[in-house]
Amino acid sequence: MAVVPSSPASAPSAPDGATAPRSALLIVFLTVFIDLLGFGIVLPVMPRQAEPYLNALGLSPLAGGIVIGLLFSSFSLMQFLVSPLWGRLSDRYGRRPMLLLSLAGSVVFYAVYAGAVLVPPERAALGLGLMMLARVGAGIAGASVGTAAAVIADCTTPDNRARGMALIGIAFGAGFTLGPLIAYFGLAVFDRQPWGVGAIASLLSLVAFLLALFVFRETRRPGTHGGKHRPDASRAAAVLRMPSVGVLVLIYFMAIVAFANFEATLARLTEAAFGMSDDDNFLVFAFIGFMLLLAGGGYRPLAKRLSETQLLAGGVGLMILGLSGLGVVAWMLCGRGEPVPSVGVWVKSLFYAASAVAVAGFACVNPSVSALISKRADPARQGEVLGVNQSFASLGRIIGPFLGSILFAAHSSHTLPFVAAVAILAGVALLLPRLASKP
Repeated sequence: MAVVPSSPASAPSAPDGATAPRSALLIVFLTVFIDLLGFGIVLPVMPRQAEPYLNALGLSPLAGGIVIGLLFSSFSLMQFLVSPLWGRLSDRYGRRPMLLLSLAGSVVFYAVYAGAVLVPPERAALGLGLMMLARVGAGIAGASVGTAAAVIADCTTPDNRARGMALIGIAFGAGFTLGPLIAYFGLAVFDRQPWGVGAIASLLSLVAFLLALFVFRETRRPGTHGGKHRPDASRAAAVLRMPSVGVLVLIYFMAIVAFANFEATLARLTEAAFGMSDDDNFLVFAFIGFMLLLAGGGYRPLAKRLSETQLLAGGVGLMILGLSGLGVVAWMLCGRGEPVPSVGVWVKSLFYAASAVAVAGFACVNPSVSALISKRADPARQGEVLGVNQSFASLGRIIGPFLGSILFAAHSSHTLPFVAAVAILAGVALLLPRLASKP
């Protein structure tokens, strides 16, 4: 397939020399990083910040849980609905305007979130409405991950594609690592003022926007247009019918569902098994993000020696091993339906080791799937195809947390989310041989 070389001859819209790819990849990294930074900031604190409004409305615990679930899922739902359109628009109008629009949207909607939590509980409906608006808007703005992947496809050769896609995984890890830490320290800096985390996320988005505005140059090849397709479901169906692409999208979707089981139940597991406080959970989430960042960095040298299909298979195996280990920890500590009063160091070590292995596996799956899809897609439809992949990933992030939350409460051992995740990944393993015969 034809790709965009990094030379100025094939991309006159880019600056001279190697500056274009480096600056483009930097902005891509920052875009994805800001997206996950905001997610990592909000994830540990949003239920607590919504609680005064839920209490003021007199909602039952079940109804309040549904509202919080909607606040979480609305972000991924918007990414699911908007990602294919975002990618097609980047194919038609260019990567630069769409990334700038994405970062500008993050500036606005994280600021809206900061303002929402300042609404007094007496006006609970307004406060929750603004929180929902901020989550919906941030999800739309964050739907540009497929466009970011298309920039990497524009700037890399097929041989370097997997290493380039690993930048997205590293950005995920960096954002997920620093998000909880910023929430942890940011609330202290602002004297526990609830608007602090939203204000910081908005400010960081503004910095990334300014860098993109003054540094980033267009990477899409002149003359390649995504066409004048309407944003309907038939376009996504056409992408799924592409040889081997549909299987890869399904594999990624299933892996996301399995991993989201882990993400959504992590804080509840640490509380049930270890009695960890909210502040302790901030640090646990930071550890998970750090391991994702570290594993993403390790993926790049591995991509020089192993193929994407080998790395994908290895990542699935590591996820199965790690999530099985977490299921064992849950069974050991919660099988009796009550927290263990005193937990040995080795059990906590097993928890952290299993978490690290599961995260390392996902860090291999993420860039491998993106690289394989980009190699097997029409170069003129990179944004659309990768956008569809990101859209189904977002669908996985909608289904996974709901499934995990229900299964976590279904049995006192809290093992069912991990059993389900391993079963889903076993299905992924059965699909992998179908990739071997594809070009």
